[in-house]
Amino acid sequence: MYFYELHEGDEEIFTDLLLEHDELIEPEDFFELVQVVREKVQDTHEEDTLIEAIAIELEREHGFTFISDGRLSASVHVSPIDKENRLIASDDQYMESPEYRSMLAAFDPENDPNEN
Repeated sequence: MYFYELHEGDEEIFTDLLLEHDELIEPEDFFELVQVVREKVQDTHEEDTLIEAIAIELEREHGFTFISDGRLSASVHVSPIDKENRLIASDDQYMESPEYRSMLAAFDPENDPNEN
């Protein structure tokens, strides 16, 4: 079992995802395959992100498994504080959970609040 990662975004906001394949694919070959698939799906995909579209195509046509959030069986929030340890949503509504999605944003309280 070998794992591959796709990233999308810029230096401040990005997303990434994992793929699995039963065979080892050299990094350069994986890059070339991703480029071919990107060209195929970039103007026609309906997924939220380009990397999701690429992952779905790699799964459908090239034997990868897209390790998507929809395939999670369980998610646990872990903390050194006992009462903060908990099971996060584990039903079909996992992707809808407000606890799950996150975004990192820069905030400078010295700036004008309308600029943040």
